[in-house]
Amino acid sequence: MRKNVNFFSSILTMVLVGTLLAGCGTNTKETGTGPAASDDAKNAKGPKYTFRLADTHPPDYPTVIGDKKFAELVSEKSGGRIKIEVFPSSQLGEEKAVIEQVQLGAIEFTRVSTGALGGFNKQYEVFSLPYIFESDEHMWKFLNGEEGSKLLDSLESSRMKGLAYYSSGARSFYSTKPLKSIEDIKGQKIRVIQNKVNIDLMEALGASATPMPYGEVFSALQTGIIDAAENNYPSYFSSNHFQQAKNLILDRHQRVPETLLISKITWDKLSEEDRTIIQEAAAESVATQREAWDKFEKESEEKIKAAGVTITEVTDLEPWRNAVKPVIDKYRAEYGAVMDAIEKAK
Repeated sequence: MRKNVNFFSSILTMVLVGTLLAGCGTNTKETGTGPAASDDAKNAKGPKYTFRLADTHPPDYPTVIGDKKFAELVSEKSGGRIKIEVFPSSQLGEEKAVIEQVQLGAIEFTRVSTGALGGFNKQYEVFSLPYIFESDEHMWKFLNGEEGSKLLDSLESSRMKGLAYYSSGARSFYSTKPLKSIEDIKGQKIRVIQNKVNIDLMEALGASATPMPYGEVFSALQTGIIDAAENNYPSYFSSNHFQQAKNLILDRHQRVPETLLISKITWDKLSEEDRTIIQEAAAESVATQREAWDKFEKESEEKIKAAGVTITEVTDLEPWRNAVKPVIDKYRAEYGAVMDAIEKAK
């Protein structure tokens, strides 16, 4: 009898062990054993971070859509270890103040206009020069080239690290007063991004440059502090500036790209692996942002037209180019190499 008991106990033990091994095999298969799973496990190890990314635009704006895609990709690539919280609508401050905070490391990431960066890195003032890009295709050919990359790298001397460029379309003038030709620009008080090139541009057109933060433009148009401003279709629409300034002239004087960047202080603290994750995520987010931009630009144009804005298309840019030639000549010596690269990118 004891032999039978021992026999059945052995059989039971073998069954239980077999069941446990089968169960372990199922779990291994479900969790994955391939290279992708290994990478996820590797990236999930290491220090955890929660960073902030500041943007001046509203939550549904194309740059913020790009920001959110970037944050999503960073989280995926790091196995959830690196979290980036996006703060739209100037919640963390206007562009100039945010850039200063990024330089100090108090804010880790931001998306800002290259026009605003001109006040912190002189090389970026080149983007404010009028009529240097003939189209978006021309601009992107330059940005994706060697000189465009060099400009991103140059931000390190300003305690920032450039990660990627985003779309921002073409900038044109809009006013509370009629705008039918270049002559109508003369004498108007026009809000500009604060940098020397923009101020020189307004003077060349006979206007009075009035630098001020983007968030103050609506009330300034409303109260008559300024007569006009200049920006792209989506900004003109999403800011509701079209409600106060119902005259738009499409001269497309500037194509000023956006820049996604990180504080140099933050960058220097990261491992090489984490730097790669962030750099790759930034590059991959560009396609999402550009797609969102193209869609929103068309929608904004349709809504602005439906709102009864008087739109004048400039068919002859020669008078405009002639008027701003002194500005181009003034800065050619300073930005000659970059301007040559822009010319070659046509």
